[in-house]
Parts: sequence; C-alpha cells; structure tokens
Amino acid sequence: MTSFERALSVAGYQSICGIDEVGRGSLAGPVVAAAVILPRGCFIEGLRDSKKLSPKRRQIFFSQIKQLAYATSVGIVDNETIDQINILQASLLAMRQALDTLAVQPDYLLIDALTLPDLSIPQKGIIHGDDLSISIAAASVIAKVTRDALMCQYHEDFPQYNFFRHKGYGTREHLNNIKEFGSCRLHRKTFRGVI
Repeated sequence: MTSFERALSVAGYQSICGIDEVGRGSLAGPVVAAAVILPRGCFIEGLRDSKKLSPKRRQIFFSQIKQLAYATSVGIVDNETIDQINILQASLLAMRQALDTLAVQPDYLLIDALTLPDLSIPQKGIIHGDDLSISIAAASVIAKVTRDALMCQYHEDFPQYNFFRHKGYGTREHLNNIKEFGSCRLHRKTFRGVI
C-alpha cells in the first residue's frame, strides 16, 4: 500500500497527494472527491478501498486520517451539474475542486483510475489505486464518509427513498421506490432507472 509513495519519496517528491471520488454509479445525490496528503512514511494498518470496509471501520479510519494528514479537502458536484456535463466530467470537476482547496500544495498526485487534464503538477492514474496506494485509500475513505453523511442528511428531507440505507445507489429497494414515488430533486435524471 505504500510502494508508490516510497518510490516517489526516493525520487525527491515531498508532498504526495492521493485523490479519489465516490458516487459515480449512484442514481441520486452528488459525486464527492477527496484529496489527502499524508506524512512521508505514513502507514495505517488495514486501510484500503473504502467500499471494502465496514461503516464502523471507515469512521475510525476517517478520524485517524483527519488527525494524521497534513491536509485533506473535498469537492462536491451536485446531481444537476452531473446531468449537465456527464458523470465523468463531474468526477473530474469534484477532484479538481478538492485539489484546489487543499491547504498544502502537493508536488505529485496519485489518482484512482483517472488523470486530471491541464495540470502542471505531475500525476499518475492508478487502476484500483484505492487498494494499491495508501494516499488514494485515505482519499477514498474521506470521500465515502463525507458522501454517506450527506445522503443520510438527505434522507431527512426525502424519507420515502431510504437514502440512509442505499446512499442513492440502484438497489432493488431504491428502484422500487422510484417506481412508486417518482424521482425527487436529488435524482440524476440522465441515469437509467430514474423516471
């Protein structure tokens, strides 16, 4: 989980930033990206792709990362923007927002699967990066916990969809709720399954 970071440190990079997003496949709510800069040599036992962690473990890691990291930030792009510019562009926009609001300027980016266009900072997109890089895994956790909390808040406004349970993803329950109640202002109207 630290091999990319170690190699970059040896190459002279001081401030390595991991970036990841969550919510690309959801039918409702925003896409959320996080950027995280961990101290050099940082290792957090058990940290991995947030989707493979229980909610309780994610919350523990979230607190650890917030405590240890030099800097963390998030970018949030809402469902209306997703419908306007498409989910890939919205994911890139959320990542750029997270990067632009970091308190510390990184000198190298490790990004899950993607690369950001028009950047002067060197970067590497890593397929399954959230399971291969501690920096990307940390960003994955920050983004996931942030987005899940938002979806639980949205449940208060739209309890008929049970967003607190499926977080807007296309589960059978959610699809049945959309059929019964129609879509709400949080749904991505350009996504299959949304009426």
